[in-house]
Amino acid sequence: MYVTHGNTNVTHDYHFMNKRNLFVLLTATLLTLGACRNSSPQSANNTDEATEFFDAESASEAQGNTNDAYSRTDNANTGKQRNGQPAITQYELPAPLKNKPELILRREAYTVSYNKTTRNPNWVAWHLTKSHTYGRYNREKEIFTEDTSVGTPRATDDDYYTSRYDRGHMCPAGDNKWSNTAMTESFLFTNVCPQNHGLNKYEWNDLEMLCRDWAREYGSVDIVCGPIYYGQGMQKTIGRNKVWVPDAFFKVVLCRKGASKAIGFIYRNEGRKQLMENAVCTVDEVERITGIDFFPSLKDDVEERVEAEATLSRW
Repeated sequence: MYVTHGNTNVTHDYHFMNKRNLFVLLTATLLTLGACRNSSPQSANNTDEATEFFDAESASEAQGNTNDAYSRTDNANTGKQRNGQPAITQYELPAPLKNKPELILRREAYTVSYNKTTRNPNWVAWHLTKSHTYGRYNREKEIFTEDTSVGTPRATDDDYYTSRYDRGHMCPAGDNKWSNTAMTESFLFTNVCPQNHGLNKYEWNDLEMLCRDWAREYGSVDIVCGPIYYGQGMQKTIGRNKVWVPDAFFKVVLCRKGASKAIGFIYRNEGRKQLMENAVCTVDEVERITGIDFFPSLKDDVEERVEAEATLSRW
């Protein structure tokens, strides 16, 4: 074999080349190849950057599409999305209102549809589980608090001070002992309505305790409650901020364990004794009076069936 350097011919007999020379030759060859590879660093870097950009863009696009899908679900049902997981269907949430002001407020334990005209909630909805009926957090140290997340005028403690009405919880403190945050948020005035003292202390409290019993028995129930006004714009108000005084209160309860069932209640906002049996009504009746569409996430045939029935003995 001949290797030519300029005009000089040098003959190498590779049969007698020792291992050391072979090693030197291989090393030189590898160094030459390395130099050739590094001779165009821009091309190498462009290849790496393009690959990285493509991967990042693909990942971003895939994540974006996923999030958009979840967002659409979230908006349709106002459900909860956590860590990129699909939104949880919140069966307790009514359909969006069409005939009155509505601002949706998310709390740890409940959701509020707030009405800036009445300074009260249109409705408050929550999913009450068995575990949420227990807990170490109590109401002794809590105080009712103005909700600065809504505009003024809004309900304050001063509005109730000489009104002779109780600050009536919609989502009760007794359903929020499982969390310190949940307990504190239950005392926001956006979760409160002016309520007759007798109703608040007796019938309404009895119904709240009954709902906790149902949650323990069935594992969970879905609840929506809120005020009813019959005055058609001529409503009695309290305080400087003119908080509307409800004429009555509704509560609807859905149980999805086994064969789904639902029941409604309407109590007048007065102190005279009211029997629970007389307060029972169908969810359809509550919808007709309030204009609220309850439990829209149920299958149509199930919703139609459960909302037309109201038998307290079945519970």
